[in-house]
Amino acid sequence: MQLFTSTVGRKVLMAITGQFLVLFIIVHLLGNSSIFIPGGINAYAEHLHALPPLVWGFRLVILCVAIIHIFFGVQLSLENRAANPDTYAVKNLKEATLSSTSMLYTGLLLLAFILYHLLQFTVRATPDIKVGVDALGRVDVFGMVTNSFSHGIIAVLYIAAMVVLFLHLSHGIQSFFQTMGWNNHKSRPVFSTIGKVAAVVFLLGYASIPFVIVTGILKG
Repeated sequence: MQLFTSTVGRKVLMAITGQFLVLFIIVHLLGNSSIFIPGGINAYAEHLHALPPLVWGFRLVILCVAIIHIFFGVQLSLENRAANPDTYAVKNLKEATLSSTSMLYTGLLLLAFILYHLLQFTVRATPDIKVGVDALGRVDVFGMVTNSFSHGIIAVLYIAAMVVLFLHLSHGIQSFFQTMGWNNHKSRPVFSTIGKVAAVVFLLGYASIPFVIVTGILKG
């Protein structure tokens, strides 16, 4: 299929899968934000674990989407570099931004972070994770999170990862509109602003959790 072999087709796949991942980021942030509600994140986790087919089906879809996004992202970046070596030797300072020129690197850093995040809170294989139960007999996710983020180095790691996410999304979201052909000289600034504002919201939303825990504002 040309969708998988042509440059345009692969860019469209990249754009669409990228927006699916943005939707996941929104849903994940809403779930994580329940930590600010007393007992909220434990109740949220219990509801998820009560629906294993739905949860695992959703995880499988996201995994497939992520694989497509990562594979074609790396492939297109390497092809662009091979075809236009001078483009990367001399940057166009008027058009290039830190977020646009570092998409491959921020994407790979996010992949490494996601693997660590899964190892930590899904597999629960890192030494900072202590599994217990709350007063209602539910898995104490709140305790796991607060105990983990009380370690300064882990909190800083998560906040740094959210800065990387900000850089990736501030360009990635607006690139979606460009790839889909909806970008022109009038709409470009609007889409650029949308991308940056959304990226800031995600940065503040996700980074606020380790921040309030490591600073003692939210205690286990």
